Amino acid sequence: MPYANIDPETLRRLMIEQPEAGSTRVVALLVSVGFLLVVLNLVRQGRLKEEYTPIWMLVAAGIMLLSVWFDLLRGLTRLVGAWTPSSTLFFLGELFLLVLCLNYAVRLSRLSTQVTQLAQELALLRAQARRPSEGVAASQE
Repeated sequence: MPYANIDPETLRRLMIEQPEAGSTRVVALLVSVGFLLVVLNLVRQGRLKEEYTPIWMLVAAGIMLLSVWFDLLRGLTRLVGAWTPSSTLFFLGELFLLVLCLNYAVRLSRLSTQVTQLAQELALLRAQARRPSEGVAASQE
């Protein structure tokens, strides 16, 4: 075991400060640029609303920033107390998905309330529409 005599804090520092592979940086940059192009294409086609565009543009820009400025990712890793930069990315991704799920839960709750209100209004309008026709039919008999 080569790391048996190393204390955990030294091992953590070694994990954080390990050099990143150049190919990893290139792949991350290509993925972020590709993601940015996909978002812009979806907006252009009208399949993604403009209100969501800033969120996804920030995600793509964040990935680009972290792939170009790896020391920022190392700093975030130290800040959150993680052992490796990849675990920090995983944590940030989970945090983003949690916020996204909460956002969609709020929107879904609002839409559910609107559907209930619209169904009640429709029932009232149908009831009002039937009353005059029932009154006319009763008076003709």
